[in-house]
Amino acid sequence: MAQAMLKPSLQGEIEADVEIKAPATKFYHMFAVRPQDLPKASPENLKGCRVEEGETGKVGTLLTWNYVQDGKPMVAYQRIEAVEPKNNMIKYRVLEGDMMKKFKSFLCTIQVTPKQGGSGGVVKWRMEYERIDENVAPPESLLRVAVKTTKETDEMLLSNE
Repeated sequence: MAQAMLKPSLQGEIEADVEIKAPATKFYHMFAVRPQDLPKASPENLKGCRVEEGETGKVGTLLTWNYVQDGKPMVAYQRIEAVEPKNNMIKYRVLEGDMMKKFKSFLCTIQVTPKQGGSGGVVKWRMEYERIDENVAPPESLLRVAVKTTKETDEMLLSNE
């Protein structure tokens, strides 16, 4: 009997949890409502964020992000797919840009969970993707950029209190 060849899955997801000291709602607010201010917090990683169409914090809004990954300037054109202010959650789908040279689909979720009985919380980054082929590595370097941006945004929010 012939044995079926198992192909490595091109679909995957990676995630990271980052503890923050700033209030969870304040942190969420930066990504949902004030993404254009994020480059001030993390100028090495983020070079700019422009609202192309719609309104920040609203489903369907189109954003262009200019960022640096692995030392290279990159661009991502994204649509906000979901917004849940009660759960401090926002989802972005990448539509065009440098990432789409390597991925058929890319969805990024940011959810901030407040700590019980204190300030701060945990930021969960989740990246769901489908690579164009098995030669494309999972987006671990992009997740590292997200983690670094999270820490720098937390520092900026704490210094502005």
